Amino acid sequence: MTATTKKIATMIDMLPDEEQAFACELMRKLVLAWDPDFTKLTAKEARELEEARNGEYFSDDEIDWDNLDEMDLD
Repeated sequence: MTATTKKIATMIDMLPDEEQAFACELMRKLVLAWDPDFTKLTAKEARELEEARNGEYFSDDEIDWDNLDEMDLD
């Protein structure tokens, strides 16, 4: 995550819940305006997908579904 992205996330996190939802919707609309087909993969996502296709993936029993934020996927 870039420093700018971290700043944006921190600022949005400071907002009340209702304003966070508004900010999220605004960001979604900005992304759609910039790239209407934003479902395309980034270069990093494309590499990760290719690695998974080559057998480098996590099986279901390797994933701690209750603590996803704490997983080290590298």
